[in-house]
Amino acid sequence: MTQPTSPNSSAAQTPDAGRRALLRTSLLGAGLLLASATPLALADNAPSLKVYGPGGPAPAMKEAATAFEKATGIKVDVTAGPTPKWIDAARANADLIFSGSETMMSDFVTAMNGQLDSADVIPLYLRPLSVLVRPGNPKHITGFTDLFKPGVKVLVVNGAGQNGVWEDAAGRLGDIRNVRALRKNIVAYPANSALARQAWIDQPDIDAWLIWNIWQVSNPKLAEQVAVEEPYRIYRDTGIAPTTRGKQLPASQQFIAFLQSPQGATIFQRWGWTTNGA
Repeated sequence: MTQPTSPNSSAAQTPDAGRRALLRTSLLGAGLLLASATPLALADNAPSLKVYGPGGPAPAMKEAATAFEKATGIKVDVTAGPTPKWIDAARANADLIFSGSETMMSDFVTAMNGQLDSADVIPLYLRPLSVLVRPGNPKHITGFTDLFKPGVKVLVVNGAGQNGVWEDAAGRLGDIRNVRALRKNIVAYPANSALARQAWIDQPDIDAWLIWNIWQVSNPKLAEQVAVEEPYRIYRDTGIAPTTRGKQLPASQQFIAFLQSPQGATIFQRWGWTTNGA
């Protein structure tokens, strides 16, 4: 005779009880899958960091962003160029702002309408002022003082991260004759480095371009580099700061730490930045 089935046996489970058991099994499986996921896989679903700044530091910053993403899985979108091209977007969604000098960063603090705090700015690396000359150096320029000679046509940047840098260099010895001589030779004063680069291309009669060394590193076919000798050499830095939005994201501090790490320093050094004291 067939024995009656116990009310507690699995065969006697109600449809609701069966569904609950299936749900528990599904949740357990999902939990095990999540626990086994790597940080890299989890980062795929994280929003990317939005980073804005000028064009000069951009090659190094973009390479660092790529290396950081490879190491952490966190994507960093770097938008760079003249400030008017990106400032509105930065006000809307920037997590981090990088600069081309301390004076430029101070301008960004103002331009970001309260989203940047000067106390949060971190100077990263320096680069020197250099003289860029035409390939082959047809004018045989060997140093900064050659720019004082009559007839040398000089291009300078008058704005962005280079406000006043040419007169700072020329006036280092306190001799006004050097400032007068260089001013007499300057043939163009574009407002930023991108405009200066275009002027260098459009006006082949310009003999020398006074700008940061990194522009020659990123444009090796456009010019050769002549070092500015001491005591005329000027250094300015690139720095970075989180916005009020960025300060809420742990990834922002992770990226800043990466930029300051030995790996970050190596990347910037490759693009012409000095890492002394970093």
